[in-house]
Amino acid sequence: MQKDIERAVQVLRDGGMILYPTDTVWGIGCDATNAEAVERVYELKRSTDKHSMLVLCRDADMIVRYVDRAPGIAFEVMELSDKPLTLILPGAVGVAPNLVPETGTLGVRVPDHEFCRQLLRRFGRPVVSTSANISGEPAPAGLAEVDRAIIDGVDFVVSPRFEGRPTRKPSSIIAFGERGEVKIIRK
Repeated sequence: MQKDIERAVQVLRDGGMILYPTDTVWGIGCDATNAEAVERVYELKRSTDKHSMLVLCRDADMIVRYVDRAPGIAFEVMELSDKPLTLILPGAVGVAPNLVPETGTLGVRVPDHEFCRQLLRRFGRPVVSTSANISGEPAPAGLAEVDRAIIDGVDFVVSPRFEGRPTRKPSSIIAFGERGEVKIIRK
């Protein structure tokens, strides 16, 4: 696993894109602080819906470095969740501007996945995590389901040996307002 993590970290630092397994589905990733890399992901996915990608963070400490107005209740919900959960939080800071919608929010998730945890620990910054599909197509549960255009378009493909036991479906999404308002986006 260490070889793939080292290679993935180098690609991310160089502004490249990786194709990697998560605890949900296969994802396309890049350095969430690099606007050019983020734009490359939008182009690869043929996405017209900009500002809709989430980022993976190592833990709550990393999250608060990139969102500065998250209500405490969001972290309590995250701790209590027994399945993958994306939090949409107010006050995005320090990430690529083309990752942040006009509302100033950022979608964040702490993965329960060994490869992702080690990658985030080594990289030290949030990593974009968007399903590895052309926009409008189904999210790929396994590498065999990833469109050839995606595979050919990234700079590094992580070995499927590190897939683990993904849920094979996208995470739940809950949006939080600054005063603790809650809206369930996807169950």
